Amino acid sequence: MTSQSTAKSPAPDQIRRAPKVLLHDHLDGGLRPGTVVELAREQGYSGLPETDPGKLAAWFREAADSGSLERYLETFSHTVGVLQTREALVRVAAECAEDLAEDGVVYAEVRYAPEQHLEGGLTLEEVVEAVNEGFREGERRARANGHRIRVGALLTAMRHAARALEIAELANRYRDLGVVGFDIAGAEAGYPPTRHLDAFEYLKRENNHFTIHAGEAFGLPSIWQALQWCGADRLGHGVRIIDDIEVKDDGSVHLGRLASYVRDKRIPLELCPSSNLQTGAADSYAEHPIGLLRRLHFRATVNTDNRLMSHTSMSQEFEHLVDAFGYTLDDMQWFSVNAMKSAFIPFDERLAMINDVIKPGYAELKSEWLFQQTASTRGSVDEAG
Repeated sequence: MTSQSTAKSPAPDQIRRAPKVLLHDHLDGGLRPGTVVELAREQGYSGLPETDPGKLAAWFREAADSGSLERYLETFSHTVGVLQTREALVRVAAECAEDLAEDGVVYAEVRYAPEQHLEGGLTLEEVVEAVNEGFREGERRARANGHRIRVGALLTAMRHAARALEIAELANRYRDLGVVGFDIAGAEAGYPPTRHLDAFEYLKRENNHFTIHAGEAFGLPSIWQALQWCGADRLGHGVRIIDDIEVKDDGSVHLGRLASYVRDKRIPLELCPSSNLQTGAADSYAEHPIGLLRRLHFRATVNTDNRLMSHTSMSQEFEHLVDAFGYTLDDMQWFSVNAMKSAFIPFDERLAMINDVIKPGYAELKSEWLFQQTASTRGSVDEAG
């Protein structure tokens, strides 16, 4: 028997309370606007376009709404600009973990590029250790507030730079100390992932995990290179895989060779709906490829990308998808289990998160209608009596 909850879209409060899993979130894209203002004042950073937190938040959103990935990436000059000290990195990492936990995220992999935080004199190792310290502090604060979250770090190399192997080696040194994997990011056009083959070959030899930003602003060749040349475990975005899927007039669907490979191999897609709208990868939530990819049972996951620039959260991403596609708690659980299956932590720990945290959390939410119905029935009986 199917519960009544499966046919009903969840309310915003249920979406927020649902246990969610986040695989694609940038540390320098998720700062609190007030924190940016305070750090700029403390450090003497004078480049902010606004010093009022509310106006600054609006500026970030408007600047990111340009429809251009390159313009979108420009907004990071300000957040990275105030993240050049150990204290700032610890604070922002702790607040990141707190904010995600408050939003119902139980597991998150948050990425950042250590090479972008060296202007104040920090070493790469000091950057990693500061961020790890912040994540642990944020986890402790979350527990004190009645929330549970586990945060792992992904170390990102910038695809236009030449430090990928160095950052990959750094990720490997800290793999048992809070770092769960490696990533490359930055503008895709003109900077194919194959430029960094030495880093990916090194990680494979070390049996380490990595994801690659691919198939966001650039198309199928980017995805093909990330998978077949570099050997990525996951695709950062990967939304352009839709270009290899044909929906015919009669409603039937034909998958090209690459799309079939991605689906057959269960390669995770780190989809970021709001961000994709901003960078022009989709025109609306209703037209976002995630709807078709969900229907075709790709290993699709839901992510925030940059919470500050997109003025979003995991709950808001799911709210948009619920409105666009009529998703239920069962759909949310499907996306969350997909993400947890695809995380870069050991299998037994992923399985425990799924069976002991995620599935029980959704089961509790899906059972609420029973108690609401009982309360409503009891009220009617009392009135009749």
